[in-house]
Amino acid sequence: MQTRIRKNDTVIVISGADAGKTGKILQVLPARGRAIVEGIRLVKKAVKKTQDNPQGGIVAKESSIAVSKLMMYCPDDKKGVRIRFEKDGQKSRRKCRICGHVFDN
Repeated sequence: MQTRIRKNDTVIVISGADAGKTGKILQVLPARGRAIVEGIRLVKKAVKKTQDNPQGGIVAKESSIAVSKLMMYCPDDKKGVRIRFEKDGQKSRRKCRICGHVFDN
């Protein structure tokens, strides 16, 4: 499954409990159609005592969220936007459909 979002993109959640929140993509799981976003869909996980974590206990960590619930966040428009692909010579670039902001550097 091809996704329009990539690692380090800023996205906004459009539905669910975290609707309206923005975050940076930490990991994309294209085979499952999901992504892990910083600070979104936090779940509690019990952690055993180890040398790295001598306290152990319960920690909050990000869980995956469906890509269909995410939109690219345009810094110019300050909202979630759809994107289009445009050829620039040999490269394909992702642009905002509203203002033309280029997401690929």
